[in-house]
Parts: sequence; C-alpha cells; structure tokens
Amino acid sequence: MEGDSTNLDAQIESLLNVEKQMRLASDVAGTRKAVIDIVELCYKAGAWKTLNDQIVLLSKRRGQLKQAITAMVQKAMEYIDLTPDMDTRIELIKTLSSVSAGKIYVEIERARLIKRLAKIKEEQGKIEEAADLMQEVAVETFGSMAKTEKIAFILEQVRLCLDRQDYVRAQILSRKISTRVFDADPSKEKKKPKEGDNIVQDAPAEIPSLLELKRIYYELMIRYYSHNNDYLEICRCYKAIYDIPAIKEDPAKWTPILRKICWYLVLAPCDPMQSSLLNSTLEDKNLSEIPNFRLLLKQLVTMEVIQWTSLWTFFKEEYENEKNLHGGALGDKAAEDLKLRVIEHNILVVSKYYSRITLKRLASLLCLSLQEAEKHLSDMVNSKSLIAKIDRPMGVVSFSTAQDSNGILNSWATNLEKLLDLVEKSCHQIHKETMIHKAVLKA
Repeated sequence: MEGDSTNLDAQIESLLNVEKQMRLASDVAGTRKAVIDIVELCYKAGAWKTLNDQIVLLSKRRGQLKQAITAMVQKAMEYIDLTPDMDTRIELIKTLSSVSAGKIYVEIERARLIKRLAKIKEEQGKIEEAADLMQEVAVETFGSMAKTEKIAFILEQVRLCLDRQDYVRAQILSRKISTRVFDADPSKEKKKPKEGDNIVQDAPAEIPSLLELKRIYYELMIRYYSHNNDYLEICRCYKAIYDIPAIKEDPAKWTPILRKICWYLVLAPCDPMQSSLLNSTLEDKNLSEIPNFRLLLKQLVTMEVIQWTSLWTFFKEEYENEKNLHGGALGDKAAEDLKLRVIEHNILVVSKYYSRITLKRLASLLCLSLQEAEKHLSDMVNSKSLIAKIDRPMGVVSFSTAQDSNGILNSWATNLEKLLDLVEKSCHQIHKETMIHKAVLKA
C-alpha cells in the first residue's frame, strides 16, 4: 500500500511539472489536460483525500488559467456520485465549492454543488443548515445559467425557508421570480446569441419544465399565504394553477382545484378584486360540473339575505369533504370565517335596501343577537366596507351618507338639469304634435 502511495505521489509530481510548463507557456489545452489527468489519477487510485488536496493546490497555483480550473471542477463533479461513503462525498463537495467561491467562470458549478450539499443536509434532518447554505447563492445574477434552472434554484430556497417557518425571508426570495416568466412562450425565445453575449447553458435533465415550475411556485405561495389566512391570494394562486394547460385539459385534475377556488372566493373578504374573480368564475363553463359550488357562488352574487343555518346544513358535508379528503386545504378557522362572510354579505344587502332600520330588526334579519349584530356592523364600518351610523339610545341604524354642502348643491344642480331637460323635451313633443295636427287640418 505504501509503495502504491509513493508511486502515486511520483506520478502526480511528474504531472504537476507538465502542468507548470504548460501553464507558464500559456497553453490552455495542455494545462487543462494535465489538470484533468491529475484528478483522474487520484480518482483511479481511490485516494480521495489526495484528490481534495490536489484540487485546492491546483486552484491556488500562480497565474492558474480559468479554463483549467473550470475543467478541473467539472471533472471532479462527475466523481461526487462515485464516492465510497457520505463523509467523503460531503468533503469533496465542500472542497469544490470553496475552490469555486467568488469565481464567476464556475458560478453555475458552485450553485449546483451548494444545492447538492443542501439536499444531503436536509436528508440528515438539518433543515436550518440546508436553508442557510442555499441562501448564500444569488442565482438571479448568473448570466449564463438557464432560466428554468435559476427558477428551480430560487424555488428550492423558498421551500427550505417555508420548512423552517421563516416566512419573511420566503417572501423576499419569492419576489425574485416575476410571474410574467411563466406566461412567456418558450418557442419564441430561441434567438441566436449575439457576438460577445454570454452563451446560456442548457439546464440539466432533472430540472422541471417551465409549466411544472409554475405549478411548484404557486403551490409554495399557497403555503406562504395559508400561514396568515390570506384567502384572496390563495384563491389567485389556485386560479393560476387552474389555467395551466395540462390541468385545464384533465377533469380529474381541475375539479379539485376549481372546488378550492370556489371555497377561497367565498372565504375572501368582499372587495373589487374578489367580486371580479367571483363573476369571472361564475362564467366558467366547467362550474356546471360541480352544481353545488355554482349555487354557493350564485347566492353570494344575488342581493338577497342568506340564511346561515340552511346554507351550513346544505354545505356542511362538502366542507367536511374538502377539509378531510382534499389535502386538508381548509383550516379550523375557515368555518368561522365562512359564517363571518355570510353575515357581512347580509349586512351589505340590508344597507342596499334600507336607509334606516332598527337594530332589533337588523339582528332578526341576520339571525344574531343585538350585541353580535352591533359588533359586526361596527367592524364593517371600521374596515371601510360600509358607511353607517348607529343611534344607540333610539336603537336605529342609519345607512344614508351625510353629504357635504358641495355634494348637496351638485345633486340639486343635477336634478334641476334633468327637470329642465324633461320640460324641453315635452315642449318639443307638444310643438311637433301641433304641427302635425295643423298639417292634417289644412289637408
């Protein structure tokens, strides 16, 4: 064994001399070949420690050529999967990533190495370490990395942050991906690189397609928004997944997603974005396949008071199904929020039909106690989704808005204009009738 190592050292020494001569002569091809020969020699001898030492040594030699370092790192990366045990593998990855740190010409290789190392750490249950490792790399600045590989890398960073419940950093990282990227047509992008441009490398085979990445991105965003119950954003994420061609074509795939879109639409507080999504979903032909949900959305659009008890009796089974069978999408809070949305809808309906109403009557219409009705009404006024005043001693709610003097004068002016218009039209009609009548008499 000792003879082997002496022999190996001698072989490496002679190759190092060759490498030195080539390097000093600035012979790119020769230096590259000598460096690769040394790496291959160490691998064939199974001397992993020597391999690590030689990689560091070669990278630090004076005036070392970029092409030689790139070739050496790429060659050594092929041996990662061939290492005899996990410790050797981690050691080799660490050596290669430290050699390629800060060197632009091997930045892609370094990103891939870090990703490998983070995966190993995650498998060992060290989520914190894996997330910290991944965060060091800013792939969005890499000019020669394929777009899909960049997105896949950032999504991995986001996923690890969500796994360690670091929601703030997950959001910051997710903003590095522009959603417009997913809507781009890849067939139109194959333009020839100009002279002097960085040639973009092709993504490795294991990187998913752009549409698959779109699905992963929105699923991660759903996890992020679920943590603070942002129902409208969750609904928009499901809507984006629903629009992916592969899902739109397969009823088995789109049905559960459309169900979720409907649930989250109903759970989202009423605002312009929610109502436009609600109307566009109602126009979707696929909704007729799940009539119960069509009915649910229809009730929210119709300006009529919804009876909470009958609604819940009808939809309780659907809700339990969604909660237990379909990936447990709806949390425990969802049932309370659903009731709250129905109450808000009912208050808005009442405000449309009444300018003044007693609290007692309002409470009976909403099927609530006086205190609850007053609380919900106050909450809606606070959130600026409704304008109302409560006269508590009289127990009367007034929905009419107090206008300022300008508003009153403007409405008077408009009314006068309308009145004068009508008078003018009437005069015109009378004049016309008289003219016709005269013409008939003359005849």
